[in-house]
Amino acid sequence: MVEESVARLLARAQDSRRLKSENVMPRVSATLEKYLLKDVPNAANAEINEFIDALNADDLCLIIACENGDETAWGDLVKNFDSTVKQAARKISNNLEDSEDLASSIWAELYGLKEKDGKAKGKLSYYSGRGSLAGWLRAVVSQLAIDQFRKQSKFVQIEESREFENLANESSEKDENTTLTAHHESPEDILSRKEAQRDVADAFREAIQGLETEDRLIIKLYYFDDLKLKDIGNMLGFHEATASRKLVRVQQELRKSAEKKLAEKHGWKTEEVKKYLAESAAKLDISLEKMFGILIFAVFLQDLFK
Repeated sequence: MVEESVARLLARAQDSRRLKSENVMPRVSATLEKYLLKDVPNAANAEINEFIDALNADDLCLIIACENGDETAWGDLVKNFDSTVKQAARKISNNLEDSEDLASSIWAELYGLKEKDGKAKGKLSYYSGRGSLAGWLRAVVSQLAIDQFRKQSKFVQIEESREFENLANESSEKDENTTLTAHHESPEDILSRKEAQRDVADAFREAIQGLETEDRLIIKLYYFDDLKLKDIGNMLGFHEATASRKLVRVQQELRKSAEKKLAEKHGWKTEEVKKYLAESAAKLDISLEKMFGILIFAVFLQDLFK
């Protein structure tokens, strides 16, 4: 029954992207289970047929092809829906620059990172075909904007809480005739902190040196030369959305490589690396992404003056 409905879905798509039933079946089955069979486990064949026949065939085929690594499909997705994403980003951003950054991050989130099987694992996997792709993309833009705001607010709240706690502690230790006493690090703490900073910087430097030429150029242009993703794409000959997903991939590779080097050379655990970066970002009142950028910028700056 489902097999026949999937075959009809592929047949009614104007561009099935050369997909076969086995490529589409898992997504359709998961959508059927989530939105129909979960509430109506004994749904009649007619209901199942009606449900699958209502799915947006072309949009679903486009998304599945993108997930399967079809670069032509990805190019069509960007070409046909880039304006939709940018318009949605502009509606919820304070200015043009913020909207462009948000739109770029949306494409990177959608594309995700490639797994061992070569398929991209990103937010595209959540599109079910039940509604229009344009409407779904607008909803994704709104949600990611909220997520980014929450992440930025989280670090600010952490820093504010720490400042309040420090002030309360210092106030409880002073009497009426004394001023607030500053807490000073011991020589051992200072040495330990500096060693940690050096270890992390060295790990990121080695990770950057191990990148492919184009990947190294992308992060240099973005972090050190402060170019927008749109300008980087124009310079290297690909779309802004492609530049965005390339940047996200390189960021992930750098972080994993640095964590591995810290573990091999200095015995750091993954949790320790994440804690160090998070605490450093919180102290500077910035997001982890900006902290990551500072580390990369520092590496290029040191290389420049060698």
